[in-house]
Amino acid sequence: MPLMLGLSFVLGLSNASFAAEKLNLPIQNGPFQPTMESLKAYKYPDWFRDAKFGIWAHWGPQSVPMEGDWYARQMYEQGSGDYKDHVARFGHPSQKGYKDIIALWKAEKWDPERLMKLYKKAGAKYFVSMGSHHDNFFLWKSALHKWNAFEMGPHKDVVGTWQKAAKNNGLKFGVSEHLGASFTWFQGSHGSDKTGPYAGVPYDGADPQYQDLYHFPADPSDRGWYSKNPKWQQQWFSEIKELVDNYHPDLLYSDGGVPFGNEVGLGMIAHFYNSNAAAHGGKVQAVYNCKQNSDGRWVEDLERGIMPRIDPNPWQTDTSIGDWFYNKHWKFRPVTWVIDMLVDNVSKNGNLLLNVVQRPDGSLDPEVETMLGQLADWNAIHGEAIFGSRPWTVYGESTVKVRGGSFNEEYKYSAKDIRFTTKGSTLYAIALGWPEDGKLLIKSLAKPSGQEINEIKSISLLGYKGKIDWKQTTDGLYVTLPATKVSEFTAALKIKGTHLQNVPFEAVAPPINPDSNGVLNLLPDSAEVHGTSVHVEEKDGIPNLGYWDSASEFVTWKVKFPKAGKYMVTVSTATVNDGSQYLVKVAGNVLGGSVANSGAWDVFKETQVGEISVTEAGEKTVAFQPKDEKSWKALNLRWLKLKPIE
Repeated sequence: MPLMLGLSFVLGLSNASFAAEKLNLPIQNGPFQPTMESLKAYKYPDWFRDAKFGIWAHWGPQSVPMEGDWYARQMYEQGSGDYKDHVARFGHPSQKGYKDIIALWKAEKWDPERLMKLYKKAGAKYFVSMGSHHDNFFLWKSALHKWNAFEMGPHKDVVGTWQKAAKNNGLKFGVSEHLGASFTWFQGSHGSDKTGPYAGVPYDGADPQYQDLYHFPADPSDRGWYSKNPKWQQQWFSEIKELVDNYHPDLLYSDGGVPFGNEVGLGMIAHFYNSNAAAHGGKVQAVYNCKQNSDGRWVEDLERGIMPRIDPNPWQTDTSIGDWFYNKHWKFRPVTWVIDMLVDNVSKNGNLLLNVVQRPDGSLDPEVETMLGQLADWNAIHGEAIFGSRPWTVYGESTVKVRGGSFNEEYKYSAKDIRFTTKGSTLYAIALGWPEDGKLLIKSLAKPSGQEINEIKSISLLGYKGKIDWKQTTDGLYVTLPATKVSEFTAALKIKGTHLQNVPFEAVAPPINPDSNGVLNLLPDSAEVHGTSVHVEEKDGIPNLGYWDSASEFVTWKVKFPKAGKYMVTVSTATVNDGSQYLVKVAGNVLGGSVANSGAWDVFKETQVGEISVTEAGEKTVAFQPKDEKSWKALNLRWLKLKPIE
């Protein structure tokens, strides 16, 4: 029998209607209570630690316009791209709103059994179905909410059908819920145009007959990611409880921190764990994901991000090969990016949950199926080093400076970037590329003189049956690979030995040398970032240093000047701001510049900053930094070039 918890509290809000709400939070009896202290007793199940890779179907009615994520919200924001698209194709949102998009989602080519077989072959060990996005539309058959996929749209129990296919193929099954944010996220649907012929005409979300989809109007003070209104918190709990109780997923994901940050969210976690324990002889086999540090209570999730180190607790990246919902304007990620993310995560005790973007009809684009086939081929050879593995004493060696956190996944690795995993006494060293000269140097496995460590007995290359030449010195382990590549993407060594441990070394990035024309090209991937927000992002396959809105952060490069002389400094920038002022510093020279509005964040313009004079050849540091806080406005920096002046 469930434990009935009556919760009465005052949230301290200015609106009196929020106060003294009594919540009904029925929780399954079991070892966990809705407290942070109680949840510390959680133990991570081995299946998740071994799985490493899951595939996610972030799919629903918002796929229909093929314009990407957050369409249901942004179509109610006058002037936005989604608003303009909606008016042009479907009608004005006062007459044809999101409810009418839902009716167009038919999923007519959806073949879950075929897709699950593809995902399993590609290496997925668990599969996650979206339960509900912020659009408040449920993909499960609900007795609480008529706006669900069984009653509308495809008229199918999408969650239940995915679950059956996953079980048929031996995959663990999860569900993601994004419902907690829906109550405030969807409030724009209650508004109206500010200008034009429909100015003041309410959107369809303001119609009381549709409030079960768009929610009732929020209090003006209630604008956070999670609502402060106890009525909505109660609604969320009841609806997610229905999902958990009817489908008993192995994994439950919340898009945010612990929902509402109080006993409501903690109560759902406790209920989920207790229900799962009751079905597994008292041992919890469930995994709860949310975007909040766990301290062992759940699996912390990083959206489109990475860890900078090995985390002692299992964690997960959730990311996508494209936009979150199908976007006809976006290019898909190549398989090499997926492999790099997977290997990097696993080396740091993490998993990768990858959204494989589906078309509105449920099918996959041909290039997506090609990518899945490439991933299957790679895993057939290299899966030994991934699945069921554990981290080593260090995650790897890297020429790329990696900073952790969400929305930070734009890294380009090479064969000089090594990642480690272990299985028992076996160590795997995976180079994130195949070296052009066929040689690898692993400094962490040096053989210090006089020390009884790193006694290597044998080395083999996954996917290759021949012998591998190698030698150890005090500098590192030198390995010569075969002339024929095993993989275009990686080279994975299987190492047997005794007392294998990391030998620390100082990672020093080589200085930038001039090209054949004597030009020094200072690119984002080789920059040293001094700060926490600036990072490398990518547009159309070309990287730039973006998210640069802090005047306290700057970047530097180590540059090798081949000779003394004068150099012209040119920068390539993009911004929607006017007049952002910066400084370029090198070898005692200080140049000032100002960036003009380029028209868009992805439209880059070149600007000659001026001349510098280098009095002697050798290694120098070049810095690009904001002039001061007052004059700094956000920009994207694609490159600096220093061209010799004859």
